[in-house]
Amino acid sequence: MDVGRALRAAIRQHSALPICYVINTHVHFDHVLGNAAFADDRVSFVGSATLATEMKRSESFFFQNYGARRVIGPDRLVEKDLTLDLGGRRLSLKAWATAHTDCDLTVVDETTGTLWAGDLLFRERLPALDGSAKGWLAAIADLESWHVKLTVPGHGALTRDLPAALAPEQHYLQALVDSIRIDLKKGISLQSALGEAANSERGTWLLWDEVHPRNVARVYQELEWE
Repeated sequence: MDVGRALRAAIRQHSALPICYVINTHVHFDHVLGNAAFADDRVSFVGSATLATEMKRSESFFFQNYGARRVIGPDRLVEKDLTLDLGGRRLSLKAWATAHTDCDLTVVDETTGTLWAGDLLFRERLPALDGSAKGWLAAIADLESWHVKLTVPGHGALTRDLPAALAPEQHYLQALVDSIRIDLKKGISLQSALGEAANSERGTWLLWDEVHPRNVARVYQELEWE
C-alpha cells in the first residue's frame, strides 16, 4: 500500500490528468497490494484472465502476512491480447501461458518501445518460480525476439538489451531443468536434489538460499511425471 501511494504521488508530480488504468502483471503481493492506493480514482484494474481467481485464493495470505486491509482484484481481464488506447498512445498487453506464475501479463508502450516485463524478467535477484519452468523458458524464447527499446524488469535495473538481460535467468532455469531431469532418471529424492541441483549457478544470484530450494521443489514436482 505504501509503495502504491508513492507511485500515485509520483504520477501526480508529472500529470493532473485522470488515472484510467492500473495494470497488474501477476498475483504476487508486491505487484498487487498497491491497488488500494488507487481505489478512489475510479480506475479500471487490469490483469490476466486468471488473476482474479489467484488474488481471491491469496486474500487470507495477504491479510495475515502483509497486513493488507483491502485487496482489489481486476475488473478487466485479458484472455490473450488487449490494446488500451490512452488517446494518441497505445498500450499492448499480452497474457502468457503459465510461466513465472499462472497469471503473467506484459505491457508494451508502442510509442516509446518500452516493455514492462513483470516478473518474467529478474535481474541479479534469483528468479522465483511459482508456475512452470518449461513455460517460463518458452516465454523467454518468445521475448528474445521482441524489438523493444527499453525494458522494465519485475526486479532489477532497467535494460536496453532485452536478450542479454534474459540470458542469465534462461541459463539458470535451463540448468535447473537439466539437473533435475538427471536426478529423476537416477532416482534421486527431492531431499537430495535440494542440496545439489544447479549448484553451479549459486554464485551469480542474490537470495539464493531463500529462493533456490523452493524452485528446486517446484521443478521436481513439474518434471516428476513428464
